[in-house]
Amino acid sequence: MTTLAAEIRYLHESHPQGTETYQIAPGILWARLPLPFRLNHVNVWLLRDADGWTLIDTGADTSEARAVWEALFAGPLADAPVNRLVATHGHTDHVGLAGWLTQRTGNVPFVSTLAEWMSAQVRLWDSQSKSAVDAAERYLTAHGCDTAALASYAADRERTNSLLGPMPPSFTRLRDGDTIRFGERDWEVIVAGGHALEHASFWCAEDRILIAGDQILSRISPMIGVFPAMPEADPLADYLDSLPRFKSLPADALVLPSHGLPFYGLHARADQLAHHHELRLDELARLMDEPRVAMELARSLFARAVAEGQGRLALAETLAHANYLVGRGRATRTKTADGRFLYSRAERPDSELLAAH
Repeated sequence: MTTLAAEIRYLHESHPQGTETYQIAPGILWARLPLPFRLNHVNVWLLRDADGWTLIDTGADTSEARAVWEALFAGPLADAPVNRLVATHGHTDHVGLAGWLTQRTGNVPFVSTLAEWMSAQVRLWDSQSKSAVDAAERYLTAHGCDTAALASYAADRERTNSLLGPMPPSFTRLRDGDTIRFGERDWEVIVAGGHALEHASFWCAEDRILIAGDQILSRISPMIGVFPAMPEADPLADYLDSLPRFKSLPADALVLPSHGLPFYGLHARADQLAHHHELRLDELARLMDEPRVAMELARSLFARAVAEGQGRLALAETLAHANYLVGRGRATRTKTADGRFLYSRAERPDSELLAAH
């Protein structure tokens, strides 16, 4: 991994502060919005069109983020109107201000994949639905969460939901393989799963720039999780399947991630991310030496995250890795009489044991 790390080079060693912007390439400005999470920022991109601006991603619905946007409208964006708002995906830190921003800029078009526009709408509905809350509690209980964890995770969901404002009532749909023009460049749309159902990244072949969103981050792995609405999903398979697509792009591409610093070294970073998940899968399989509920596994696999109050996401990540192991015959999942799910490492078939020797 040391060799791979040496192949990654950062465009800047610092990031914009407050309402600053950095020019990343001609016509592309980088701004950074604060987030009220442990991951305390999100990058947004401002692209100069011939007759205005295209904005990519929004930040969460907080007064601090709105204040940064107002300063941007009074500063670098003041010379021309906004033409469109584009979302890489529908998570709160990327579309929390989508409704406000489209209205603030004159009801400009909102551009997104179908699943990501809908997923944000569903989360807004879930936040008001008692049946969704009850289903989440049953799900968490089945995976080993006690009363204190249920209360903590409910409070975490409520706080996160409060940061997602109303979504635009209509949108322009992005599809994999589309070409979209903004910032005086043509961009190929790359739709991939794993972190989100239909995450959109944008590739400009002429200038070798990848607006990667959360799919390829510079120093951390994107959160890959399983949640109550799709308990048997296998998002890690979707994510790992996406990495070769990005490795098919030129190795010297400039990568613009949604968190962290812009960088060169796309192939090395994709390899790092794949290796990271291989190690995590092996570690989780070792923890399944006896039947355990997912929350117990999460406390071992993500001990620091759980201790820092990130238990709900740690459980989601653990389940993503557990479902991947189950789907490939490396683990089994059984349901107890009281409704809990237990995960165990699968016994290796005799043929595999013989091959190993």
